[in-house]
Amino acid sequence: MTTTSASDDLDRWIRNDFVALNTRLEEAYFAADAQILHGRPELETVKRRIGSEGAELVGRITESGAPRSLPTGDDERYELLGSVGFYLGACRRHEIEGPQSAAWPLAQLLGSSLGVVPRFVFAHQVLYNRAVGDTFRTFTALDDERAFLLYNGLSMLAYQRTAAALRRVPALGVSSPLTAYLLREARSGLDDVLDLGRTLSKTLDVDRFFLNIRPYFKAHRVGGVEYRGVNGGDFAAINSIDVLLGLCSPYDPFYQALLTEKYPYLPPEDQALLRATGTAEPLLDAFVREATAGPITPQLRDNAELFLTVCRLHGAASAFHHHRLVVPFLQAPAARAPQEQGQGQESEAADLTTSGPPLHVVMGTLARLVDLRTARQRPGTDGGGSARPSLDRLRYALDAAPRSGLRTDDRSTDDRSTDDRS
Repeated sequence: MTTTSASDDLDRWIRNDFVALNTRLEEAYFAADAQILHGRPELETVKRRIGSEGAELVGRITESGAPRSLPTGDDERYELLGSVGFYLGACRRHEIEGPQSAAWPLAQLLGSSLGVVPRFVFAHQVLYNRAVGDTFRTFTALDDERAFLLYNGLSMLAYQRTAAALRRVPALGVSSPLTAYLLREARSGLDDVLDLGRTLSKTLDVDRFFLNIRPYFKAHRVGGVEYRGVNGGDFAAINSIDVLLGLCSPYDPFYQALLTEKYPYLPPEDQALLRATGTAEPLLDAFVREATAGPITPQLRDNAELFLTVCRLHGAASAFHHHRLVVPFLQAPAARAPQEQGQGQESEAADLTTSGPPLHVVMGTLARLVDLRTARQRPGTDGGGSARPSLDRLRYALDAAPRSGLRTDDRSTDDRSTDDRS
C-alpha cells in the first residue's frame, strides 16, 4: 500500500466514520448536560472504535515507509498533519488512552519537517481544510461546529486582506493617494470582521460550543511533550495589523512573549510573515511625524482620518470578540459548568482553557490585549505601552490645521470610540 492511498484512507475516515462516531458521543454528552461521560458500555464501545480505527489507519502510513514516502510538498504534509491531529484531538477530548500513541511518531516527524507543533491547530480547521463535496473536515456533524468554523474562517480571511493592504503602505508613504485605496481596503476588511463576529454571536449556541466544540481544542501530549490547545488567533495577520498600525509594539515584553509563544503554532508561511513583523515603521509614527512637521495637505488629512478609522475598527473588532464571544461563550459557562466525572475541582478548573494557564490568567491576558488594540489607558497606570498619546497627537494636529480643498468619502473617524460591545 502506498503512502498516498494510506493517507487518503485516513482522510476518508476523518470525513465520514470519525465524524459519525464523535457526533454520537457529543449528542449523549449534551443530553446529559455533561462535558464527558464514563462507564456507559455503549459509549465506551464508540470511544474504543475511535482509538483503534484511527491508530490502524495512521499505522498504515508509517508502515509504508515514512519518512521516505511522505508527501514532498509542504502543503500536503501540513494537511496530513491536520488529519493526524484531528485523530489525536478526538482522543484527548474523549479521554482515550493508549491507541493514540501509535500516531505520535508520525505527528512528530511531520511537525519537525515543517517547523510547527506536532498537533492540529486552528489553521487545519479553517484556512487549510480542503472541502470535498461541499464539506470541509470537522469533528462532528453539529451545525454549531460548522458555523463556528465558517464564520471564524471568513474572519481570518478578512484579517488577512486587511494585513496585506497595510503591509504595502510603508513603501508608498502615508501621504500617497495610493495609500488611501489601501486604507479603504483595510477598513473594508475590518468592517467584515465585525459583521462576521456579530453574526457568529447570534448564530452559535453557548451550551453547544462549551460542551461539544471547545473540548476538542484542549492541550494534549504528543510523545513526552504537552502542547497547548487550539487558539483562533494563531495566524500572523492580526499581529501584523497590531504592529503596522502602531497599536502594539514587538519590543513590549508582554507582546513579544505572545509572539514568541504562538510562533510554532502558525502555518509555515505565516511564520515568515510573523518574523517580518516590526521591520517597518509603524504607520502611526509616520502619520504623527508628517502631520506635526506640516503642512497638512488634503491628501495627508484624508489618509490620516482613514487611518484613524482603521485603528478604531481594529480596536472595536477586538473588544467585540472579547466581550461578546469570549466572555459569554467561555467565561460565563465555565462558572456554571458541570463537574466532569472523576475529576476534582482543581483538575476541572485547569482543564477549562486551551492555553494551559487557569481561566482567570487567560482572561487577564486577553483583556490586556484588548486594551492595547483599543489604545485604552487603564486607570491608575502611567499608560506605558498604550498608543493613546500618539493617537491624541495625530488628532490634535489634524484639528489644529486649517482645512482646505478637503475631499473625503470617509464616515465617522472618531478613533476614541473603540469599545464595541453592541
